[in-house]
Amino acid sequence: MQRQTVAIAFGRVLRELRRARGLSQEQLASLGDFDRTYPSLLERGLRTPTLSVIFRLAEVLGIAASTLVAKAFEETQK
Repeated sequence: MQRQTVAIAFGRVLRELRRARGLSQEQLASLGDFDRTYPSLLERGLRTPTLSVIFRLAEVLGIAASTLVAKAFEETQK
């Protein structure tokens, strides 16, 4: 599986979960202690998150990190 495919899939899942929780990218960045532009880069598949970033995002989104990763994997299979 190519890195770009994974990054794009992760970004789609992140956007879906963020919107479902009614958060803007800026709010997500603030709650996760990220630079304000980072969620946008992730959602567009321009950056691949580290494990620690996945943990922080999952915490902010109120889901298990394993669920976040599983949803991204499922997205790569579409």
